[in-house]
Amino acid sequence: MTPHRFALPDPQTQPEFYADVPMKRLFSWVLDMVLISIISVLILPFTAFTGIFFFPLLILVVGFAYRVVTLANGSATIGMRFFGIEFRTRHGDRFDLGAAFLHTLGYSISLSFFILQIGSIVLMLTSARGQGLTDHVLGSVAINKAARY
Repeated sequence: MTPHRFALPDPQTQPEFYADVPMKRLFSWVLDMVLISIISVLILPFTAFTGIFFFPLLILVVGFAYRVVTLANGSATIGMRFFGIEFRTRHGDRFDLGAAFLHTLGYSISLSFFILQIGSIVLMLTSARGQGLTDHVLGSVAINKAARY
């Protein structure tokens, strides 16, 4: 038996799903980066403080794991939960482990290239559903949790 799938909300007829989502994504990203940094600092003693020499790499690894785990277990990072948004797949389903991994991989790749990151930001600010580059590729969307269907 397959679960019932919903279509994504239409931004023209149901704008409440997308209201202020780009701004909430920015604020949640900042909160998530603070949490990732704190986790990375807490891990340093377990590396006998050698992690100081590769701290940016440590933040990347911790950030990747943090995003995959939190997205797979609630379709939102802790920052996104705090600001009341969550991701949905192209069919309206919550993220599973595969979708969380692919979205995080796409996000990480777009962070690696300045032009991709700028393109993603422009898309979030100009597209009807506020989707970034990775969202467009995967068909995912961030919506307001309070307007959930």
